[in-house]
Amino acid sequence: MGWPGLLGSLAGLAAAGLCVVLLVAWSGIYNVSASRGHWPLVELLLRFGMENSVEAHAPDIVPPRLDDPDLVRLGAAHFHTGCAYCHGAPGSPMSAIARHMLPPPPELTDRVDPWSDQELFWIVKHGFKYTGMPAWTTQERDDEVWALVAFLRHLPRLDPLTYRELALGDVMTERQDGRAIAMTTSGADEACARCHGTEGKGPLSDLVPRLHGQPAAMLERALRAYASGERPSGIMKPIATALSPRAKQQVADYYASLAVPPPRTQAEASEAGRRLATEGDATAEIPACLSCHDAQALAIYPRLAGQNAPYMANQLRALQRGSGEGSATRAIMAPIARRLSERQIVELSAWFASLPATP
Repeated sequence: MGWPGLLGSLAGLAAAGLCVVLLVAWSGIYNVSASRGHWPLVELLLRFGMENSVEAHAPDIVPPRLDDPDLVRLGAAHFHTGCAYCHGAPGSPMSAIARHMLPPPPELTDRVDPWSDQELFWIVKHGFKYTGMPAWTTQERDDEVWALVAFLRHLPRLDPLTYRELALGDVMTERQDGRAIAMTTSGADEACARCHGTEGKGPLSDLVPRLHGQPAAMLERALRAYASGERPSGIMKPIATALSPRAKQQVADYYASLAVPPPRTQAEASEAGRRLATEGDATAEIPACLSCHDAQALAIYPRLAGQNAPYMANQLRALQRGSGEGSATRAIMAPIARRLSERQIVELSAWFASLPATP
């Protein structure tokens, strides 16, 4: 049989196979209910295809430092509300509802190691079709995705106590009587303080902004921008969306009223950062930062004195990429951020972080 005959035979087999698939789909013989598992052959093919798809599409990039404690803490806080319901966590079994999904979400304590860092990143960012595993809420925030990957690398080594300390910090659910349990829905899972701290204590991660003493108008505006998607964040969008307009105002007023706690880490002041913040750089068309961000500025602008340096640097880099330009204030900042060099970003962030906060 020559090549034409062989190709004709293969085409015929492919057509016959397609007809069989269409016939099975048309007949309804294949049970698609979640109460019944897949046929073993279908299960094998789906698993084989999934693993090869992840391997083929995972990006060939160098991950950040996944042992960075700030990155791990940020990932832990999001895992607790965004992932633990389906996948479980140390000391907290997965939801009984999730166990009856098809396929059921895996418990991740022993399922992380086989994947490379890049493959985990791709899975977290893009999710899986037909599994209930969602894509990251916004595709613009790779920095947030890496935070979750960093936490997943630590997850297999955590016991319930260390997990709770990473994910919840000092936030505790108060003891409730039977009526309170029956009548309320709020708890530690929903608390802003898990990431941002509360009275006398700031965030556990320096990648999280210090909200204490910031203008209430700015905080409320940021929550509205997160909820609408004008300001992209896969971590903040679900939380801000769930808050009513009144709740947004209340939480903004609460953090605006708090005294600023001392920083977790002390940044070293940079003279180059001071000059850029106070005088700007006319040749590069960079205005003085303090013209908008000092204590007397409009209430829609954040005060930067005493803010966490890693958080500020991350925000400036995100602005350089055009992230969040749908927000009016960030649209003002984006062109300025693009004129900054990486060195200037680091110097500015360090100088502002070294200052005492001025609410």
